[in-house]
Amino acid sequence: MTGENRAEGSAIKMDDVKNLIKKKDEIEEQIKAYHDVLEDQGVGVEGPLVDAEGYPRADVNLYTIRDARHNISCLQNDHKAIMAEIEEALHKLHAREKAKRERDEAESLEEPMEEQVTLPPPFARVDAVTYGSPASGAGLKLGDEVIEFGSVNTNNFQNLQNIAAVVQHSEGKPLRVVVIRDGQKVQMSLTPQRWSGRGLLGCNIVPVQR
Repeated sequence: MTGENRAEGSAIKMDDVKNLIKKKDEIEEQIKAYHDVLEDQGVGVEGPLVDAEGYPRADVNLYTIRDARHNISCLQNDHKAIMAEIEEALHKLHAREKAKRERDEAESLEEPMEEQVTLPPPFARVDAVTYGSPASGAGLKLGDEVIEFGSVNTNNFQNLQNIAAVVQHSEGKPLRVVVIRDGQKVQMSLTPQRWSGRGLLGCNIVPVQR
């Protein structure tokens, strides 16, 4: 496809197709009107205009019939041409929509890949969550990989004592916790507090070997 054709295809809009279809309908109405004229004369498109002896028929309007037949012939050519225009315009529209759809699909595939690449590596993993605990209520799940726990993140994490210290100093205060779950980043608010079980969280976190 040349650059000129691409530009031409991109210029086609659905309104252009609707205008072409409107013209087609008008041509079809004109053809029908001329057919009605011929039917009124009782000759149709192919009926003879001479009598049995070869003389012009006196029972019909020869001028009206010839004019109607000529106009039908011209309009049928116009109809054929506009049908070709409509087909070409629809083809260009469909080609453009297909290209746009493929481009959108390609872009939507690229976005998650970029997001995965930019996620920091986890420093800890949740290997147990007790039902009814603060951790369970916050939405923490077994297998979640922790990349941020309050002020502790991938860059400053040294050992589990870092998390324990944050928890002890944040009793009753919400902590921002960010985990990786199914390759996606999930953020939640976890408030360490007393509950019916042990500790302030009700979950077990183990370090990830790096």
